[in-house]
Amino acid sequence: MKIGDEYMANNEHELILKLKSNFFDIVDTENGFLVYDDVLKNMLFAIKTLLNAKEATFFSFNNCKKKLLIETSTLCNIEQVKCPNISKDEIINKVGQFKSFYRNLPGFEEYDLMLVLEKKNSFIGIMALKEQEAGMISLSDEVLEGISHHSLKFLENVQSLINKVSEDRRYKQLFRVTEKFHSTMNMDDVLGEIIHTLQEVYPTFTYYLLLSHDNHMLEDLPIKDLDYNSENIAAMQAYVTGNIQFEDSIQMKKSVLYAPLKGKQGVYGVLQVIAPNTIVFPDGEIEFITLLANTAGSALENAQLYQQSKRLITDLKLINETSHRLNSNLRLTEAMAYMTEQISDSFGAEEVGFILYTKGGKQIEVLNGSTDFFQTTGAESYIQYIKGRIDKEVESLFIGDFQLPLESDIRQFKSIMAVPMTQSGVLKGFVLAMSEPSYHFSFETFKLLQSLIHHSTLAITNSMLREELEKMVVTDHLTKLYSRNYLDEKIYQSMNEDHEGTFIMIDIDNFKTINDTYGHQVGDEVIIQVAGLINANIRGTDIGARWGGEELAIYLPGVSLIAGVVIAERLVARVYECSNPKVTISCGVSHWSRGQEDTYPSLFKRADKALYVAKQTGKNKVIVQESDIVIEKTSPY
Repeated sequence: MKIGDEYMANNEHELILKLKSNFFDIVDTENGFLVYDDVLKNMLFAIKTLLNAKEATFFSFNNCKKKLLIETSTLCNIEQVKCPNISKDEIINKVGQFKSFYRNLPGFEEYDLMLVLEKKNSFIGIMALKEQEAGMISLSDEVLEGISHHSLKFLENVQSLINKVSEDRRYKQLFRVTEKFHSTMNMDDVLGEIIHTLQEVYPTFTYYLLLSHDNHMLEDLPIKDLDYNSENIAAMQAYVTGNIQFEDSIQMKKSVLYAPLKGKQGVYGVLQVIAPNTIVFPDGEIEFITLLANTAGSALENAQLYQQSKRLITDLKLINETSHRLNSNLRLTEAMAYMTEQISDSFGAEEVGFILYTKGGKQIEVLNGSTDFFQTTGAESYIQYIKGRIDKEVESLFIGDFQLPLESDIRQFKSIMAVPMTQSGVLKGFVLAMSEPSYHFSFETFKLLQSLIHHSTLAITNSMLREELEKMVVTDHLTKLYSRNYLDEKIYQSMNEDHEGTFIMIDIDNFKTINDTYGHQVGDEVIIQVAGLINANIRGTDIGARWGGEELAIYLPGVSLIAGVVIAERLVARVYECSNPKVTISCGVSHWSRGQEDTYPSLFKRADKALYVAKQTGKNKVIVQESDIVIEKTSPY
């Protein structure tokens, strides 16, 4: 070997050693954190500096697309780099041999030196260099082959190190996140942990959770709605099939992975992971993301099942407590008020109505205890519309965006639930729950209301029958007025609790003549007419009763004598005006007040004496008996 050649060989050997030293410096061994893209770019800068080149660009070979793609460059703006549209086979066909470096290569005319990275017929890519105006340093073919060889070996070692470090970190994270998943039954915590883990493992990636509408939306998490009208076909395929899907974009230079959040019973959403600056999603990351998504899917399923079980327990407690309360002999009004409160509080209903069918379903009655809205005329349109639907379909109604036909000035309720009340196959009425916002009630709420009404209908029906039976016991069959015994009880009770009261005894004048003239059936009809007028002219708290035969009575608790006389006079006038055949009545009125010694027998005797005076002094009049004083109130008729 000549001295010149020996000097050149020593320089080239030192050049290779310097390159290897620079490669070693690139690796950050202190914190053990390596990013392949950064290492690749730093390697290009090391080669560019060593060879005094102007620019260095790495084109990686994509095995799926069988073509070269831009990976990274020493240029600040990588978009300025043009990617040669040439395959490995085309290179071999044009140059006739695949080597470790080229000075001239079809498709790379703007570059001066191309270093090929290939191992065992595995084509990794090409490092293309442009020389300065002064030119690059002159190197032998052996050194160029060495640079190519050591670059390939460096990348392989770095990739292996990165994979081991990343795999260790990833699976430590997977173990940690699995522990976290199994320690919580909160769906929000599971979703937050998914994103937190991905941000730690892949800080350069972008993530979204694509969830259906029935999932709770957290503002601080990257959550998107997943619906069947979405144009994102890959996401929908992942959700429907339960398999990972990919979406690559050459123009935007990114690759997207869609991993289904899959449990044993179904798919609960899709994890969207966007890898920037790559055309194909990295193979080494797919397995970890798949494991994370599957683990998260199982955790979501467990959390959802736990929430469902809690909700089911709450629902069962509601049904049990309601049934127990309704079966505790509540009065009907109290039972309806309790049910209204339960439905309003548990379901968020603004208005709740209990609609009872009467006269074979031809008429309806709004039960006391319903919300006040159902006592207004505005409720009639809703009641009649829902009644028509239920009569026709005999099924519960669940309406999320209701529009009342042809009604614009009535309060609008968009969300409606209506559940029939049936007993032994007979439709007794229905329960109507309404709220103004659209889609206010969930389907789970609707199913719970159905179950609640189904379990409560028997208790409600029994309460109604019990009160009807109680009324029959204390009610006169012919007149539907209260019985004398019931009247006696209420007067005794009032004289112990109230401060005053008025008692009116009533007798139909010349009743025997009516029976003799028209017959006993007409006589009964006359008694019924007078009883109906009594009920029409007294309050709900007053007691109208049949005393015996054609004699009737009224007790007005808490009513003064003056007011009682006015009521008696009005009744005398109404009977004369409305009866058919025409009859008149006579009334005897007595009064008691607290502070004076008085008894029920004395109260009755005074009224009876006053009635006797009325009958003996011309009838069709009101007589007041106070102590020994008789006051005549003669009817104008």
